[in-house]
Amino acid sequence: MLRSLVIKNYALIDDIQVSLDAGLTVITGETGAGKSILLGALGLLMGQRADLSVSRDSSKKCIIEGSFDVENYALQDLFDRLDLDYEQPTIMRRELLPSGKSRAFINDTPVSLNQMKEVAGRLIHIHSQHQTLELTTEEFQLEFLDAVAGNQEPLIAYRVAFEHYKQLGKELERLKEQQAQAGRELDYNEFLYQELQQQDLAAMDQAKMEEEYQKLQHSERILEVLGGATAILEEDQQGALSLLREARSKLGGITDLSPAYQELWQRLESSIIELDDVAGELAQQAEDLDANPQQLAKLESDLNNLYRLQQKHQVDTIDALLAIQQDLWAKVAQATDAGGQLVEIEQQLKASEAKCLALAKKLHNNRMGVAEGLQTLLVTLVEDLGMPHARFRFNIRESGKFNTTGTDQLSFLFSANPGSDVAPISGQASGGELSRIMLAIKSVLASYQQLPTLVLDEIDTGVSGAVAAKMASIMQQMAERMQILAVTHLPQVAAQGKTHLKVYKEMTSGTTTTHIK
Repeated sequence: MLRSLVIKNYALIDDIQVSLDAGLTVITGETGAGKSILLGALGLLMGQRADLSVSRDSSKKCIIEGSFDVENYALQDLFDRLDLDYEQPTIMRRELLPSGKSRAFINDTPVSLNQMKEVAGRLIHIHSQHQTLELTTEEFQLEFLDAVAGNQEPLIAYRVAFEHYKQLGKELERLKEQQAQAGRELDYNEFLYQELQQQDLAAMDQAKMEEEYQKLQHSERILEVLGGATAILEEDQQGALSLLREARSKLGGITDLSPAYQELWQRLESSIIELDDVAGELAQQAEDLDANPQQLAKLESDLNNLYRLQQKHQVDTIDALLAIQQDLWAKVAQATDAGGQLVEIEQQLKASEAKCLALAKKLHNNRMGVAEGLQTLLVTLVEDLGMPHARFRFNIRESGKFNTTGTDQLSFLFSANPGSDVAPISGQASGGELSRIMLAIKSVLASYQQLPTLVLDEIDTGVSGAVAAKMASIMQQMAERMQILAVTHLPQVAAQGKTHLKVYKEMTSGTTTTHIK
């Protein structure tokens, strides 16, 4: 429960410190005195966003600090999960800096707004005036019914299963689209793959093929040149080798006269050996060159096919073509294997659907199990609030379609007058009736929700007299189980408060300030 509240430099508040007790605390004050400012400050402690405009003096820091008694509310696991120090009491503080930045702390540890929201959500709930209209929404009605039905854990289990079911559905759609796309491309990819595979690319050496092709294409000219070069070197009388051998023989006659002549002879000998080797290589090249028209035609065909494939796939190497061939093979394999994946996902989806249906059925049965008794209880409660002829009905229908709360569609039906058929409460209840019904619902929820503090902001709007006194009595009964802070304009309610806080404004030196006593 909320033990104390400190508000500094917030809206019309300069510096307020309020101590709070268990039971029913009523907050009164004239319209515009600052009651909504007090609730706005509490909202900041609950993690709501704010800007610098809420600061009374924008040059100073705005501080909202609440001290909470958490000893009896089993929050140790929550603090451990959020990696926060669990302390009794727990201090929550919000600071708005002059720079416009916001900081949040729990027991002096900096926290995010989401962390602050999660902790505050287990400590305090504010029912504002406009939230009475939530009574007309299916979402609120289901939350109420589920709280009474004890559907918290089944609902968590269902939502986990439903999220898995949705993910499987998305995966199935993705696979179907992928299979359809692969199917559209399968024939073309198979054609491209077979076209590449037929060339036996792995056995090809493009550089060697191009060299051999050049030789065969110009074989006659090459043979002519090789033969001519060989003749020049090896002709019997005038060949280069014959002349060099003759020169070597002549020089051999004087090698003993000078080392210089001996060196020249050796150089000549080396030249003869080198040229003799060249002549032999020329002859061998001529012998190896076979003017084979069939081989030339095959090479030309293979190279033309290779160049065509390279141009088609916009690459210039065999290795690049082999990589494309491997990629095409993978696409073809994937397309042919996608059917197996689809069957597997479809089986998982079917099992997930069955699990969701079972959990949704459990939620439905739990709701149906409490609906009739809850209708009777609400009739009893609102009868004491001046609605003796009220009737309620929870119309629960299984739609067969999954949503975040199961498969149920709920209509909360109401009639305030005898002889009138029940109809959706949104079109049947007046503002005052909605306020009384909401208080009745809150009183029921107080028995099922372990919430330390509940703030009721003018939930008694639209009522007066004996009905207001009865509403105050219900608030007193609720305050036996939780701390109730009730903002009210009604003396019947204010008179029942264990503690009474009055909010008022004072003007000093031309400045208006909100105070609480």
